[in-house]
Amino acid sequence: MQAQLNKDERIEIRISPHDKRIFQKAQKLSGDKSFSSFIVRVVKKEAEEIVAKNDTVIASERDRNIFFKTVFGDSKPNSKLIEAAEKYKSQADLL
Repeated sequence: MQAQLNKDERIEIRISPHDKRIFQKAQKLSGDKSFSSFIVRVVKKEAEEIVAKNDTVIASERDRNIFFKTVFGDSKPNSKLIEAAEKYKSQADLL
């Protein structure tokens, strides 16, 4: 069940007659009941994709920075990492 929409906000745009005809034709072909609902649905979908892509890029950039700082930084390994390395080395010697 979709939450009730708050329709207090309004957006006004100017478009060419050609664009409006294309948009209206697409709206009729899409099955949307109104021109406004079509425009909102299409713009919202595109906006969500743009935001998701941007969020992915930002997360990737953040992860890249963390990785390089960890690998090439001057921080010392903690005790758990040292223990894990020693355990790995002892198991590798058995092979």
